Amino acid sequence: MIQDFKEDMMKTFEMSDLGLMHFFLGIEINQEKEGIFICQRKYTETLLKKFKMESCKTVTTPLVTSEKYQKEIGSQKVDGSMYRSLIGSLLYLTATRPDIMFATSLLSRFMQSPSQVHYGAGKRILRYLRGTKDFGIWYKSTNDAKLVGYTDSDWTGSVTT
Repeated sequence: MIQDFKEDMMKTFEMSDLGLMHFFLGIEINQEKEGIFICQRKYTETLLKKFKMESCKTVTTPLVTSEKYQKEIGSQKVDGSMYRSLIGSLLYLTATRPDIMFATSLLSRFMQSPSQVHYGAGKRILRYLRGTKDFGIWYKSTNDAKLVGYTDSDWTGSVTT
């Protein structure tokens, strides 16, 4: 099925087959007979360097479960630009790291007025990532593959729908 699709596309468009993909938009792709593994190991290492956390002590969970995160009144504020950069980088990483999705989403609520507590929680996620750089998503191969596509276009801009 995939080979037929490639051939049809090559008949219609000028393109060439470069073989199996190994890297795309910061995502590492390892295709094997048993399935496909995607991760962002290199991106994680770059992120750790950016925030000077490449040699930090690791932790086993992305968040402290006993902490109640809320808008901190009167607490020490941090550089909002740096905090937004950290959270934005972590949000991109959730494409292959669902294990940090809840923690990152929770901390994204404080983008307007981050405190030292929020920034510390973000750095804890980095400490967790340092110990789990090789984590990613495994898609198991199947013989029952179906190519399905969906679209939602509005060609005429109907005012009634």
